[in-house]
Amino acid sequence: MISAGEFRNGVTFEQDGQVLQVVEFQHVKPGKGAAFVRTKTKNVITGSVVETSYNPTAKFPQAFIERKDVTYSYEDGDLYHFMDNETYDDIPVNASDVPDNFKFCKENEPCKLLSYKGKVFSVEIPNFIELEVTQTEPGVKGNTATNTLKPATVETGAEIRVPLFINEGDHIRIDTRTGEYMERV
Repeated sequence: MISAGEFRNGVTFEQDGQVLQVVEFQHVKPGKGAAFVRTKTKNVITGSVVETSYNPTAKFPQAFIERKDVTYSYEDGDLYHFMDNETYDDIPVNASDVPDNFKFCKENEPCKLLSYKGKVFSVEIPNFIELEVTQTEPGVKGNTATNTLKPATVETGAEIRVPLFINEGDHIRIDTRTGEYMERV
C-alpha cells in the first residue's frame, strides 16, 4: 500500500480497478483547511490523463508494471509477433495493444512489452530510431537555409516531415515520441 503523501512521478497504483501512473504531483498546504495532494495521473491501460486531488493519508495498493525485453519479429494481420530475449519464445500482441508510434519500428528492433498481471497492454519502442528515406521529392539546390519541411516516406511505411535537403536513400534519426525528424545520420 502507498499513501497519497508518498506519490512521486512514475509511481503506479490501483484505484477503482484502474491502474494509474503519477505524471505530476504537488503537495498543497492552504492557509485554511487541510493539506491535500494535487496530481495528474495517466491510466496506463487506456492512456487517458486526469487531474485529481487526494487526501495525503489516503492509501492505495501499489501496481507493478512488468517490462520485458523483447525483439520485434514480424506483423501477421492483426497480430504483431515479438521474441522474448531470454527464452526465445514467440509472443503475439494484438494490434489494438500497440501504440501509434509503433509505425516507426522495423523488424529486429529491441522493444519492451508492458504487462500488468500477465496481460500485455502496450509496447515501448526506443525513443530514437534510424530509418532510411524510401520516397520523397528531390531537394532543390539553394533551399537549405530555410526550415521548410516536405513529406517523406521511411522504410517502415510511415510518413514524416523532413527538411528540403533530405533525399531518397538518406538515413535519418526520428524521435518516436513526437514523430519528428531529428538529424541526418
